[in-house]
Amino acid sequence: MSLIRQLFGHGKSDKAPTPQDAIQKLRETEEMLMKKQEFLEKKIEQELTTAKKYGTKNKRAALLALKRKKRFEKQLEQIDGTLSTIEFQREALENANTNTEVLKNMGFAAKALKQAHNSMNVDDVHDLMDDIAEQQELANEISTAISTPAGFGMDMDEDELLAELEELEQEELDQNLLTIDTSVDTLPSVPSTSLPSKPAASKKKEEEDDDDMAELAAWAN
Repeated sequence: MSLIRQLFGHGKSDKAPTPQDAIQKLRETEEMLMKKQEFLEKKIEQELTTAKKYGTKNKRAALLALKRKKRFEKQLEQIDGTLSTIEFQREALENANTNTEVLKNMGFAAKALKQAHNSMNVDDVHDLMDDIAEQQELANEISTAISTPAGFGMDMDEDELLAELEELEQEELDQNLLTIDTSVDTLPSVPSTSLPSKPAASKKKEEEDDDDMAELAAWAN
């Protein structure tokens, strides 16, 4: 019985396995073959050690060890090929399973989209968009009308206004000049009262100071 028939069963009445089941079976087979790989690698190492041990001392035992080593190497080579085949098949199943799930979800989304569009009509959508555009245009016109200044006074000549402004500035300048001339011509009035005379006590003090100075000068001479 082949390995594939052992994995997936045989007979027409058997139910086909799901991709998930097949992937799981292939993974289990890979693990089993990799364990056998490790076993064969150890056996090859052992036989090589045996052949080296006997060498020329016991050629028959050494040759038998080398023959067993060759046989194990052949099995190991076959397992490597089998693992490559199983890995390829497992990856194909995984990709197929992924594609199946993707298609399933896309179909589910397509049904939901169809259900959502059942309540819509293309003509109604176009009419709605036309209404929205019309209302938007009306709103823009209203905004423009509101933001435009009122017409009162907008027809006045700007040159006339500038001339009037210059006249006002000249009047203010003339007024300032008149104010400055008046302040220059006006001088403070002379006091009408006479200056206060020195007090008598101060005058007597000055006379006493003069006498002292005269006395000091005479003493010095």
